[in-house]
Order: sequence, then structure tokens, then C-alpha cells
Amino acid sequence: MILKEDTITAIITPPGVGAVSVIRISGDKAIPSAGAIFSGTTPLEEAKTHTIKYGKIVSPSGEIIDDVVVSVFRSPNSYTGEDCIEISCHGNPNISRRITELLYDLGVRNAEPGEFTKRAFLNGRIDLSQAEAVMELISARSEASIRGARNQLDGVLSAKVNSLRQMLVHTSSLVELELDFAEEDLEFVERTELISRIEGIIAEIEELLGTYGFGRVMRDGVNVALVGQPNVGKSSLLNYLLKEYRAIVSSIPGTTRDIIREEVVIDGILYRLFDTAGIRETDDEIEQEGVRRSRQAVKDSDLVLFINDVVQNISVDLYDEIRKLTGERNIIVVLNKVDLDHPALLKSDVAISAKTGKGINELFELLKERAIGSSSYSEKSAVVSNMRHYSCLKRAKENLEDALASSRSGLSGEFISIDLRNAENSLAEITGEITSDDILNNIFMHFCIGK
Repeated sequence: MILKEDTITAIITPPGVGAVSVIRISGDKAIPSAGAIFSGTTPLEEAKTHTIKYGKIVSPSGEIIDDVVVSVFRSPNSYTGEDCIEISCHGNPNISRRITELLYDLGVRNAEPGEFTKRAFLNGRIDLSQAEAVMELISARSEASIRGARNQLDGVLSAKVNSLRQMLVHTSSLVELELDFAEEDLEFVERTELISRIEGIIAEIEELLGTYGFGRVMRDGVNVALVGQPNVGKSSLLNYLLKEYRAIVSSIPGTTRDIIREEVVIDGILYRLFDTAGIRETDDEIEQEGVRRSRQAVKDSDLVLFINDVVQNISVDLYDEIRKLTGERNIIVVLNKVDLDHPALLKSDVAISAKTGKGINELFELLKERAIGSSSYSEKSAVVSNMRHYSCLKRAKENLEDALASSRSGLSGEFISIDLRNAENSLAEITGEITSDDILNNIFMHFCIGK
């Protein structure tokens, strides 16, 4: 069913000067509105869907605004499911602004953030999880996050969720059918089979929930804190990873006074590196603040590179403090300066030289292993990367566990049926089959205008 609303428009290309600017129009009046300011060999009202027309944009006074190419998409075969026009003009902001002003004068209003994609969802062109994937694809910062968003936009997660919903619908319908024939004492599904079905659905949901850690890393990247005593080579390692002289390196302890935050993509995964001040006791007020911020960076990090060198002895007290802040599994002990002619007496997860690059590839492999584990997920796997989806799946699992407990206890089918329906509704929230205006507004408010 096509949603009947105002005709909207927005510039859908990035702001600023460029080769081309594209203006999108969507709604019942999209084609006649564009046709009113377009002059070409063929009127737009006569153009077939998915055709391109060359002509000029002309003001009511006869002023030629620009030479343009106009793409015509008729309902329902467009991005929004409505009649759509895309005007490609020269990439001067003044030109695209003049064209949109002419459209405003014709009663076309400016689109709200994400309104084109919102209409695509409301008109059934995409489901809600795919709509969210559009924004994730736009804002992706690494190859891995692009692949993950593309996976979701292609409907891989939606297909898995819909499959689980169908299993639930079939199971709950059998339970509810028994309730309808309660007086005849008919049994449409044996209690043991019902328990087995619920257990199977729970297992599949648990498998999906288990992908969240991997999915979050693919989408958001990994926060990595470089921690250690002063002068162990934290800033040298940061500079080596970035391939630039970003942090000041000195033999004087306490050179780094504040957090230096940089990003680097390694094997398609985004790592946010936080070069912290050396953690030690100091009377310097500024350095004390740097140490405080270092501890906070450790608490907020996904992984910690606990850096030592072959000269200084490891601080057991410092390691214990870091372990309490972040957990032992999140710590990678790095032994730096192995290029020096000095015996390496300290145990470590990986030995490197931030000066020569020795052992850096091994460090990369260890970072990746700790970040995503031994995951075998691919572009074809259903992966959860969105906290909203994770919460919906978790609620569905809790509902099913209640239904399972009721089934095992021999309770009436009414109790089981309610929990099964609640689980089904939780899954439906992922794809938007069931949703609220608050959820929709919260999702689309984060979109940019023009998308």
C-alpha cells in the first residue's frame, strides 16, 4: 500500500562544490512539479519509468538555471515506492539551491532527515532493519563495517528473523488451536514435541545473540588503549602504526601528558588507538591528570596493549591494576625494544620493535584474534551488530524460556500461548512489523537530510 503524503525534495549529494549535484523529489506531485520547471524534447509527464531525459531547468520568468539530466522512477518501482525524480545538475551549491527554491514555490517541501528511507520502509520497499543498514552503510568507517552493513541491507538478518518468526507462528497456532477445542480435549501437538520446538528456537536465537560481539566489532571498530610505565615506547608504537610522527617521542619520562586518539584500519577492521600517559606516581599536577585520564581510557577500552620493554622490569602492581579495570582476557602484553642488545627476560604475548617493525605483523594477528575471536562468519552469515536488534532477540529468548518452563511444568496452554506471542512480537520489532512512532523517530532522526 502506497503511503499518501506531501511531495518532498532534498539535495542528496554532499554539501559543497563538486562535479555534480543531485536533487531528489518524491511523492504524488514529483513528476508534474519537476515537469513544470524542465524544458526538454519530451515532457516528463510522458516519460516512462527508469528513463533519463536531458534538458534545462527554466524559471517561470524564462531564466535558464542549468543544463540537467533528469531520471524518472514511477511508483512503485522507486527507492521510496512513490513517484521519484532525480535531477542531476552542475555541482555549484547556488545552482542546486535555485532549483530547490523553484520546487518550494510549487508546493514541494524540504525533506526531513531520513524521510526518503522512512518512506521506503513505510511503503514496504525495505524492512526496518534494512532501513537502519542504509545509515550504517553511509557512516561505515572500514571495509569490515561496509561488508556488515551490506549484509544487513541485503536482508540476510531479516530472512533469519522472519524464519524464526514463522516457526513461532506455527508453534503458537497449534497451542491456540488446542485452546479453541478445549472442551473436546483435542491435542494438536504433544507436550514433548512442543518443548522440543521451543528449545530449537531458543538455540537458534542464542546462536544469533552470540554473533553480537563480532558484529559490533565489524560495525563500530575496536578501542585499544596503549598502556604502560613511562618511556616504554607507547608513543613510538603509535607513530609506527600510523606511519607518521603523531606523538612526541622522548627519553624523558612523562612526555605524554594527555590522551592522543588516532584511528587506523588493519585488515579491514577499524582500531581506535589511545596513546595514554605513562601510569606512575608523580607530584606533577598536569601529569597526575594525564594518569587519571589514562586509567579512564583503560576502563573504556575493548583491548589494552600493556607495553613493557627489555630494559625496564614489569610493574606487577600496575598490571594488577589494569587487570582489575578491564579484565585479563582484554590485555595483550607487548614486549618492546627487542632491537636493543639486551636479554629479554620478561614474558609477553608478543615481542616487537617499534623502531624496526619486528614482530608488528604478529601483533596485528593477535589484535585481530582478540577482537573477533575465531569467528567463521562471512558476508552470507546472519550477524547482529545493532543494540536494538540484540535487545529484541534477548527479550524473545526470555519469553521463550518462560514458555518452556510453563510447558515443562504442565501449565495450561494459555500461559504458553502468551509467552510465545510475546516472543513473536519481539522478533517482529526487528524488522518493523510491529513498531511505534517513538522507535521510528529515534531511528530516522540520526539520518542525514537527503537520505
